[in-house]
Amino acid sequence: MVIVEITGITKSRYKVVLDNGTSFIVYRGELQHFHLKQGDELVQEAYVCLFREILPKRAKLRCMNLLKSKDYTQKQLEDKLRQGGYPEEIIKEAIMYVASYGYIDDKRYATSYIEYHMEKRSRTRIENDLLKKGISKELIIQSFDKLKEKGMEIDEIAMAKKLLQKKNYIAETATYAEKQKMYGFLYRKGFQSNIISRVLSLDIT
Repeated sequence: MVIVEITGITKSRYKVVLDNGTSFIVYRGELQHFHLKQGDELVQEAYVCLFREILPKRAKLRCMNLLKSKDYTQKQLEDKLRQGGYPEEIIKEAIMYVASYGYIDDKRYATSYIEYHMEKRSRTRIENDLLKKGISKELIIQSFDKLKEKGMEIDEIAMAKKLLQKKNYIAETATYAEKQKMYGFLYRKGFQSNIISRVLSLDIT
C-alpha cells in the first residue's frame, strides 16, 4: 500500500491516506518513528504495528474514556470514533471489545432512556429520540413492552393536560384559534392526533 497523502490536522496529529482509500490518524512521533512519507510504501511491519496494536488500543481507550462520563449507544460510539479518524475495521474491533464487557448495551440504554423521560415526553418523541441515537425500532418496542410488564406506562393524557395547564388553557372558554394553537403545540411535542383532540375538549382546570 502506498501513502498518497499526509495532512496535518493539528501541530501534533496527522491524517494518513493510503491508495486503497483507508485513512487513519497518527501523532508526529509515530510519523517519524515509522518513516511515513507521502509517495512511499507503507511497509508491512509498520502496517501490522499500527493496525494490530497502536490504533486498536487507542480506539478502545477512547471508548472507555467516553463511557466514563455517560452511556452511549453503539451508533454514538461509532460516530465518535469516525470523527476521530479511525478506520472502519478499527472501529468494529473497539466496539466489539467494549460490548463484550457489557459497557454498551443498546437495549439497556433504550430502557433506561424511556424510564427517565417517560413522565415528561410523549412516546413518539422518545421513539424519535432513540431512533436518532441509532436504536432500532424493534429494540425500542421491546423496551417499552418490558417497562409495561413492570406496570410502567406513559400516561400521555395526563402529560398533555399538564402542558395545557401551564399554557392556562381552558377547554370550555377556548376559542377555535386557541384550540388550533394548542393543537400545534402538542403536535410538536410528539402527541398523536387522538390524544390531542381528547385533551383539547376536556375541562382541565
